[in-house]
Amino acid sequence: MNNMDLENVKKIRDGVYELPKEHGMKVPARIYGTEKIVKEIEAGAIQQIKNVAYLPGIQKYSIALPDAHLGYGFSIGGVAGIDYNEGVVSPGGVGYDINCGVRLVKTNLTEKDIKPKLKELLDEMFSAVPAGLGGKSKLRLSQQELAEALEQGVPWVIKKGYGWEKDLEHIEENGQMKGAKAGKVSAKAMQRGMPQFGTLGSGNHFLEIQRIEKVLDVGIAKKFGLEEGQIVVMIHCGSRGFGHQVASDYLNVMPPAMNKYGIKVPDKQLCSAPINSQEGQDYLAAMKAAVNYAFCNRQVIMHWVRESFEKVLGKDAESLGMELLYDICHNVAKEEEHEIEGKKKKLLVHRKGATRAMPAGRVENPKDFMETGHPALIPGTMGTASYVLVGTETGLQETFGSVAHGAGRTMSRHAAMRMKRGEQVKKELEAKGEIIKGASMGGLAEEMPEAYKDVDEVVKSVEIAGLGKIVSRHVPLAVMKG
Repeated sequence: MNNMDLENVKKIRDGVYELPKEHGMKVPARIYGTEKIVKEIEAGAIQQIKNVAYLPGIQKYSIALPDAHLGYGFSIGGVAGIDYNEGVVSPGGVGYDINCGVRLVKTNLTEKDIKPKLKELLDEMFSAVPAGLGGKSKLRLSQQELAEALEQGVPWVIKKGYGWEKDLEHIEENGQMKGAKAGKVSAKAMQRGMPQFGTLGSGNHFLEIQRIEKVLDVGIAKKFGLEEGQIVVMIHCGSRGFGHQVASDYLNVMPPAMNKYGIKVPDKQLCSAPINSQEGQDYLAAMKAAVNYAFCNRQVIMHWVRESFEKVLGKDAESLGMELLYDICHNVAKEEEHEIEGKKKKLLVHRKGATRAMPAGRVENPKDFMETGHPALIPGTMGTASYVLVGTETGLQETFGSVAHGAGRTMSRHAAMRMKRGEQVKKELEAKGEIIKGASMGGLAEEMPEAYKDVDEVVKSVEIAGLGKIVSRHVPLAVMKG
C-alpha cells in the first residue's frame, strides 16, 4: 500500500479494510477492494481518503471504492456522507466534470444483425456526434436557451425534439435536478457551455457499441430487458467546459468562506463552506445547473445515436428497440436520507467518481426498478468490459448506496503517451476484433487499457465486499473516442 504502515490497516471482512481515526479525523477511513486492489492504491490517494475524514459533519466513514486514485481534494472513487444541517459542501468532493456519467441504450439486435454494418454505424455516429477537446456543437443555443436547459434539464431538450417522453423515467433525477439556478453560474461558464452543448468531449469519454457477453443474474436481467448476445450502446460523458468552469469558479469562492466560518481542513483542496451558508447554497444551485447540462448533453447524443442506427439499418429507433435502460451520474453531491446510528438523517452525499446504487425499495428508484434497484452502470475503457450492477442493503448501510464508477486510472495521461503511440493502441485493439475511431491519436494513447486498473478486479471487489450484485458483463465491438 505504498508508504503506508500496513499494521494500521484493519481487515473488517473480505473486500473491506479500515484505517482507524487519528489526529483530527472525525471518522475512520474505509477502503473497499480485494487485497490486490488495496495494495496498489497510491500513497497520495490514501492520504486524501484520510483528509476527507476531517470534514465537519462527516458521518460513518470516509469511503474509498475499489477504483480509488489520486484526485483534487477527494480521491476519485471517494464518497462522503455529510450532515446537511451541521456539515460542509466541498467542490473537490464533486470534481471538475460535474455529472460525468453513463447511459445505456438497449436494442433488439444481435451481433449477427449488425456485423456487416458495424463500421458504417461507427462512421455515422462519428459524423453525427461532435467529439474531441475542442468539439463544437451542431446546436447553436442562445444564452437564454442555455439558461432554460440548465434549469429545466432533459424535459427542455425533449420538447425541442431530442428524444422520447418516456426517456425521462429512466434517467437519475428524471433528468432534472431540482433547485438548479442559471443565475448562480458565471458568464464565463455560460460562454464555455453554449458551443459545447451536445458534444462528447475527450479523455475517457466514449460511445461504444457493445455485446452482452454474459448475464450473471438472469432474473434481474430479464426485468431490465437484457440478455446474452444483445447489442447495446453505452454513452459516457459529462458537463464539458461548462462544469469545469463552475467548479473552478466556486473553488475560488470557498477559501474566503472558510476564513469567514472558521473551517479548518488539512488540505486546501478540500476548501468548503457550510451547506446552509449562502456560499454553500450558491455552489449547490450552480452544481445542479451543471448536472442538468450533462443530462441534456447525453440526451442529445443519444438522439443522434438513434438517428445513426435508423439511417444505417433502415428502420426507426422504436422498431430497433432503442430504449434507454438508465442514465446515472458519478460526480455529484446529493441530498439523501440515510440511517445513522438507528436514526434517519438528512445528508449531503458527495460522490466523486462513484455511482449511486440504491437497492430495491428506496424512494430514489424509478417505478420500473422499485423491485430490483436501479441499474448501476460501470464502464470499462477501450478493450475492456463494462458492467451493469444493482445495489444491496449492505451497500446502502456502508457506502450510502454507492459503488465504483469505472476502472480508475493507474497511469497519468503523459505516462501513457510515453508508453505507446495512438496508432499502436488502435492496431492492437483492432487485432482483437474491435473497430476503433478516435478524434485524435494522442487521445487513443492516453486512454489505452493499460492506463487503468483491471475493471474485472474492481467489479469483483464490489461484489466481494457486498456492495453490489453483477447483472451483466458487456464487451466492446466498436468504440468512438473523443
